[in-house]
Amino acid sequence: MTIDPATSIPAFFAGQSIFLTGATGFLGKTFIEKILRSCPDVREIFLLIRPKKGLSVNQRLETMLKLPVFDKLHEKRPSSFEKIIPISGNTTEKVLGLADVDKQMLIERVTIIIHLAASVKFNNSLKYAIFSNTRATRDICILAQNMKSIIALVYVSTAFTNIQEPFIEEKVYPPIFNWKKVIKMAESLEDDEHILNVFTAKFLDSAPNTYIFSKNLAENIIQEYSSSLPCAIVRPSAVFPSMTEPMPGWIDNIYGPIGLYIGAGKGIIHIGYIDKHVSGKMVPVDIVIKAILVVCWKIGLTTSTADSTLFVLNCAHQNSLTLEDDIRIFWNILKNEVPYEGKIWRAHEWMTDNYTLFYIVSMLFHIFPAVLIDLALKCFGRRPMLLQLQRRLYVANLALFHFCSNDWKFGNTNKSLLISTIPPEDQDAFSFDYSNCDIREYYKNCVIGSKKYILHEKMDINQLHELILHNKRMDLFSITTEIIISFGMLWIIYKLIF
Repeated sequence: MTIDPATSIPAFFAGQSIFLTGATGFLGKTFIEKILRSCPDVREIFLLIRPKKGLSVNQRLETMLKLPVFDKLHEKRPSSFEKIIPISGNTTEKVLGLADVDKQMLIERVTIIIHLAASVKFNNSLKYAIFSNTRATRDICILAQNMKSIIALVYVSTAFTNIQEPFIEEKVYPPIFNWKKVIKMAESLEDDEHILNVFTAKFLDSAPNTYIFSKNLAENIIQEYSSSLPCAIVRPSAVFPSMTEPMPGWIDNIYGPIGLYIGAGKGIIHIGYIDKHVSGKMVPVDIVIKAILVVCWKIGLTTSTADSTLFVLNCAHQNSLTLEDDIRIFWNILKNEVPYEGKIWRAHEWMTDNYTLFYIVSMLFHIFPAVLIDLALKCFGRRPMLLQLQRRLYVANLALFHFCSNDWKFGNTNKSLLISTIPPEDQDAFSFDYSNCDIREYYKNCVIGSKKYILHEKMDINQLHELILHNKRMDLFSITTEIIISFGMLWIIYKLIF
């Protein structure tokens, strides 16, 4: 019996050929696992992968498929991996770095494009950000226009492309600059770093970093091509570990706030440069993937015309908790339930939006101890590493400050409407509504996930109990040492004055 695709999301994806960019990233891996597990009749998935560190695309794919995120799929549907077809390419190159034969194959067979690829570093050069995030999006659209059977192109942007607006609606706003001129400028000045730096300073008057700037332009590319292509934009906020799928707490990177939480839990970070009164903006990765699939289903079933309005979905949770609330929940979990191994000092809960205070405390509690510890490591013949790590964490905190010191509200009309249209039998597998989740339980799974999948620490109950006791002793030692040092400094000051 044939199932109507309008009443079944898996039925819609049956027989479809998907072209996925950003396949080796956090979102990409989660997308591959989800669609192969929940839409088993998908025809094939072409993955754009670039050779890296001496590994071919096939070798990178083989390594990736061994990750824990695919364990459930290996167990239940091992044959589904045969549907994956790696394609060599690079989003920083013109025409995605595709060979002519691969390009022709995609044109003839692909019906759906999911454009996830992006360089997410905030401090990338303007040229790299434009090539990776803006020009690549244009080239995806040009490729899609040549595809014979394209029914949906979903572009994954970010909720922060228009942060000049206090309330961000589900629409594309006017561009910061003309995207065609910016791409042309980046290409013509590719070897002139000085002039590019001048342009960077000019452009960043209207955006906090090159990532946001380049993604803003990319949205306007999608807007322009939507008159001839069935397009949609999904805008996730800060992507956090998974809520439930394929397992709670899945994560494979330390970008953004998670890296800072790990640093604090290890006793490496003692102050956060944030406004503790603003709300958190996290969204679990599996929620984002479900939203992408449902948007794709909607666009694929909608007849597109030149007058059609581009569908935009804000995938951002309106969290009532402040960052201070979030951090204290994490601290409590790390202290009393799931501590990290190798803690070097007690964790503080200092938060400030005063840069001078942040700088002073960072120098005293981060940089100065890191210099001493690295000197000790060098004396014992070991590689110094803490100072370099502290510098990276300091830069990361500065980069995140704009997003941790401002509050935005996000329109959710399309989100609410789309959730309500998900067929009843698909609600469990595809609903991306998580407004009623147990936030503390979710944060606990985030900590467990960071232990298991990033730090590769064990979750043995007895070991956790020993770690809790050890960390309490470490906290007592840290407090005692800090008191002795404080009294010592006061005594020295007293002697100098009197």
